[in-house]
Amino acid sequence: MSPERLLSVITVDILVILAVSRLLGVALRAVGQPQVVGEVVGGILLGPSLLGWVAPGVSAALFPPAVVPHLKVLSEYGIIFFMFLVGLELDPALMRGRGHTAVVISHTSIIVPFALGVGLAAWLYGQHAPHGVRFVSFALFMGASMSITAFPVLARILIERDLLKTKVGAVTIVCAAVDDATAWCLLAFVVAAVGAANLGAAGRTVALVVRPVLRRFSAMVDRSGRLSQNLVAIVFLLVLASAFITDAIGIHAIFGGFMLGAIMPKDALFTRELVDRVEDFAVVFLLPIYFAFTGLRTQIGLLDTPTLWVQCALVVGVATLGKFGGSAAAARLTGLPWREACALGVLMNTRGLMELVILNIGFDLGVLSPALFAMMVLMAIVTTLATTPVLAAVYPPERFRAELAAAPAAASGALAAVALPSSGPLLLDVAAALAEHPESPLYVLHLERPPERGALGAGTAGAAGNSTALAATLAHAQAHGLTVRPLQFLSRNPADDIRDVVRAKGTGLVVMGWHKPVWSRTVLGGTVQGVMREVDADVAVLIDRGLSWPPGRVLVPFAGTVQDRAALRLAARIARRHRAALTVLGVARPGRASPAVDLPEGVPAMRVIESASPIDTVIGEAAAHDLTVLGVGEGWQLEPHVFGLRSERLAAECPSSLLVVRGRSDAAS
Repeated sequence: MSPERLLSVITVDILVILAVSRLLGVALRAVGQPQVVGEVVGGILLGPSLLGWVAPGVSAALFPPAVVPHLKVLSEYGIIFFMFLVGLELDPALMRGRGHTAVVISHTSIIVPFALGVGLAAWLYGQHAPHGVRFVSFALFMGASMSITAFPVLARILIERDLLKTKVGAVTIVCAAVDDATAWCLLAFVVAAVGAANLGAAGRTVALVVRPVLRRFSAMVDRSGRLSQNLVAIVFLLVLASAFITDAIGIHAIFGGFMLGAIMPKDALFTRELVDRVEDFAVVFLLPIYFAFTGLRTQIGLLDTPTLWVQCALVVGVATLGKFGGSAAAARLTGLPWREACALGVLMNTRGLMELVILNIGFDLGVLSPALFAMMVLMAIVTTLATTPVLAAVYPPERFRAELAAAPAAASGALAAVALPSSGPLLLDVAAALAEHPESPLYVLHLERPPERGALGAGTAGAAGNSTALAATLAHAQAHGLTVRPLQFLSRNPADDIRDVVRAKGTGLVVMGWHKPVWSRTVLGGTVQGVMREVDADVAVLIDRGLSWPPGRVLVPFAGTVQDRAALRLAARIARRHRAALTVLGVARPGRASPAVDLPEGVPAMRVIESASPIDTVIGEAAAHDLTVLGVGEGWQLEPHVFGLRSERLAAECPSSLLVVRGRSDAAS
């Protein structure tokens, strides 16, 4: 086949692979399954198991033998960068200080399926071990393949079902993190044993040589606030070099990508920027090729006798018994009720893409026969497909919704929603100043952005305080004698999750930051708009223009609306607690009466200005103040308010920092 013809065929193959995997992924996601399962199934359907069976001519034309090696190369690069992402998003902090429950469950969920896998290997060895494979190698690999949990897919399920905020979800994600790291180390040991490689040398080489360099890169990103293309190129070079080293010493190249990702600094900005740069291409473009290549080597038609299908069912049963049974029993012994323990066991039985990675390694090493490879692929698909419906039966949605809805009666606390680590200390100061009482409880909340695409979802999904996203805020709180309660989890709908946290914690105030530098017609759109619409609490959005806390002079433009009164009420707290000079500016159009105001105790009389252009008056007055506190008005649509101004213009042109307030219905009325 000529190079031009080869390129054309590969291009058509990739087009078909991406279209089929994406369509099936979207279709299965619509019925409650993780999208990655549809992509895996799509890859298998393009192989000899379906397309090669019903249309062998089409299959031969699409995937001629000359093309398959090239698809294999592309798929290998895809899985190397995917494993780099898995390592990058695996936060070691999840595995520290998690107590007896997580340790017992995670280790049991490795040991029990590993032992059962070794026992199953003793029965299957004679029929399914390729010629020349030692029993020890075969048994070790079977045990390791039974022990894996698909941490990314599991995290995705927890996100989509809003389970991360429940006790079951919190325990499961920690156990899965420990399980994932342990299982990959175990697999690396098995691969090294089969190939007689020096695993320890590889790990020490990568860690000792590269880690100091990576710390410097992270510091550079923190200083500049962005990840440059040059740094991305260097990271890519390090990924490829690490993969080359592990492959050269006899360990599979994917372990190089995983090890580099695992030792990368877990700074929130550095990690988030890297994931954003790598994930689209690796997960959307390269991973479906990996699924298709797996499908091309999966021959379900080899299971052509009742005995083989019985063996396949046994493989699925043993895998489920080991992972589900071991995890659930350990969870019950550590004190979880049976329902929650079974839900945890169902989640830990999720295998997905991680299982396919292990199986392809075993197939490449010649440890698995084609028939056993097909059985194990089916096991991975069945256990992952079963997770969502079985979980719904064991732990129905109304049960964890009731758990989330439990709320204290009081509503006096303050919540600072921290999106960027650098903004946390200032938002905490604002929240403390605006809280109803000095002793009101203070919460800081960081919602980690989950992946919008593909299979990832590992993220920093543990409890708050274990990620650098809140480190600066917590250090600031300690330095200033503020007692705060940190909260952190993955969120696919931040506005709804902030609403749920406010309800659950009984807070009466939410303080948020505004970080978009480009002003549009929806300055208070997106998450901010959702929070203002959904949350039954005071909401204050800070547009920071270099505010030094505490502010010396505070301006409150006032036109007499309900929300203006809410803004004045909150501004008065700042003035009272920090002895700031407070100016209440009444802006009236010529010939109209000045707005009536009931000033809080200690607030000086309102200064009234007649102006045909209130927006220009407010902007001019704000120049002499550090902070302007403004009520958004009655409506939530960004239309001209009482001042005759557009919120977008005031937000864009106000020379001082701006605190936009929407008071809760009962307090602002």
